Amino acid sequence: MSDLWRRCLERLDGELSPEDVHTWLMPLQAREDGTGLYLYAPNPYSLEAVRTQFLVRIEAIIEHLAGHPLPVRLEIGSHGGRPAPARPASSVAATTPAPAPTHAPSPAMQMPAAPEPPHQHNLDPHYTFETFVEGKSNQLGKAAAMQVAMNPGRAYNPLLLYGGTGLGKTHLMHAAGNLLLQNNPEAKVLYLRSEQFVSGMVKALQQKNMDDFKRRFRSVDALLIDDIQFFAGKDTTQEEFFHTFNALFEAKQQIILTCDRYPKELDKLEPRLKSRLGWGLSVAIEPPDFETRAAILLSKAADKDMALSEDVAMLLARRIRSNVRDLEGALNTLAARANFYRRAITTDFAEETLRDLLNTHAQAVTVPNIQKTVADYYQVRLSDLLSKRRVRSLARPRQVAMALSKELTEHSLPEIGEAFGGRDHTTVLHACRTIRGFCEKDVRMRQDWEQLIRILTG
Repeated sequence: MSDLWRRCLERLDGELSPEDVHTWLMPLQAREDGTGLYLYAPNPYSLEAVRTQFLVRIEAIIEHLAGHPLPVRLEIGSHGGRPAPARPASSVAATTPAPAPTHAPSPAMQMPAAPEPPHQHNLDPHYTFETFVEGKSNQLGKAAAMQVAMNPGRAYNPLLLYGGTGLGKTHLMHAAGNLLLQNNPEAKVLYLRSEQFVSGMVKALQQKNMDDFKRRFRSVDALLIDDIQFFAGKDTTQEEFFHTFNALFEAKQQIILTCDRYPKELDKLEPRLKSRLGWGLSVAIEPPDFETRAAILLSKAADKDMALSEDVAMLLARRIRSNVRDLEGALNTLAARANFYRRAITTDFAEETLRDLLNTHAQAVTVPNIQKTVADYYQVRLSDLLSKRRVRSLARPRQVAMALSKELTEHSLPEIGEAFGGRDHTTVLHACRTIRGFCEKDVRMRQDWEQLIRILTG
């Protein structure tokens, strides 16, 4: 982008409404040379709007910034890094009277279009809604992704899927892109990880072809970017993504994003970008519950033509609670060992083969760890959490910790009661029932519960 035009845009951004800036001025491409500043509009309609509404003010700012009069010329098309050909009939000089609208588009429309390389969407065809195992933890995310694929740019825009690693966010993103392409094979869908967006922009800056970079991302029908938490702290990337987001949103092109946490919780992410991400629909993808974990294991085993009994599936689902990726890794290990030793996959074989993995998961979630995590979350002292005091500010976190201990460990009710200052097992049972009831009717309590599950199993 021309530095002069960039500074002019910054000035206009403070004078005009965001809608005017993003609708009419941001799509303009700029080139500056010794004869003046060339602004390229994407179509005749935009050119006419810029000429009639903004050109006088643009000329004044450019003259002020340049320190001398500098002609501003409007044309249709893009400079593409090449010197602009002299097309006086379509150019609109600062001092030239406005041509009739019917004269402007003709020369530009006659420009020979460069052949476009085949569009690469980067989607994995194996990730579809049919291969996605739905459960209580992800059914809203799946429904939203399907809605977006069926009605891109209008249902929920942007759609943001957030949650811990290995919970199926990327699968849903690919599935939405694949369904969108299935419904409209001509649609330009682009999937990429956030690191690819950053490295692409760095390369464009080095090669001084940022206009091509912008055109690549702003010309798609659906842009899918994975793991946007990696944008945090990268100011230039956020700046470019902010403008790309606005251009796509204004044109009603679909945006689907994933993040490992709720974006407003991200540090070093610009407030205006957080605000944009909140315009659409944000859906949390929670760790799968026991039934979903077992269903995922059986489904993936069937895909691999692997003989997996329900007993083994339930064993793994009960002992590995973290995410789908760990479940799939365990399944692959079992399949490889069983094939190598030519043994059937029984519960004994699974426990023997996955001994280290199961021990790791057992050690990761312990009652003391749950107690400390809950105390930190509710900002109470651990000694108070384990005390006999019954004030509400302590009783509720204590009940949550007890319920989590029952949910995430293999300890019995008496063992859990003993770990909480020698309480009776009926106290623990009452805590579990109370918290379960709160989670069904109290949104805040359900959010706390889900957040603590994510922290402890993430």
